[in-house]
Amino acid sequence: MSSADLFHSTAFVLARNVTVLVAVVLWLALALWVLRDARRRIEEPALVAFATLIALLPPYFGPLVYLLLRPAETIDDRRSRAVELRALEGVLGRRHETCPACAAAVEPDFVVCPACTQELRQPCVRCEAALEPSWQMCPYCATAIAHVHEDVDTALTAEVHAIAQLNGHGTLEPQPAES
Repeated sequence: MSSADLFHSTAFVLARNVTVLVAVVLWLALALWVLRDARRRIEEPALVAFATLIALLPPYFGPLVYLLLRPAETIDDRRSRAVELRALEGVLGRRHETCPACAAAVEPDFVVCPACTQELRQPCVRCEAALEPSWQMCPYCATAIAHVHEDVDTALTAEVHAIAQLNGHGTLEPQPAES
C-alpha cells in the first residue's frame, strides 16, 4: 500500500471529514460563545455584532482577540456596582446629628448635649437607654414609655414663673431698668 492509497482510503477520508466537522463546529461554537458573552458585556448592539464578526472571520484567532479586548465586567456587574456606590454615598453623605439648641455634634445615643446640656432624648426609666421621642416602648428592655402630653402654654407659664422666682421678683410685671 502506497502513501497515495493511504490518503484515498475510506478510513482516512472519514477521519478527515470528522476532523473538519469538529473543527467547524468548534469554530461556530466559539463564535456563539463570543456572541453570548458580548451581549452580557456590551450594551451597544452594533459592537456586539462587530465582536461576533471578529470571532467568525479569522477562525480560532478571533475569539482570542475578543478575549483580549472585551470589557472586564458584565453589564449586570456595572449596574450592581453603581447601586452599591449610590447606597454607600447615601450612608456616607448623611450629616451627623447636631444639637437643636447649639448645633454641636452629638451622637445618636446621647441623652443630653455635652456642650449646652439641652435634653435631646428621654432616658428609659428602667435601663436608662436613650429613647427616640416617637417610640412607644424601650427596644432594649421592653419597658413601656409614658409620654407626658403637656400643654405648651402651661409649660411656658410655669417656666416664666420659675425664672421670676429665681430672680427674686414675685410678679411677672416688667421691671424698670436700673441705671
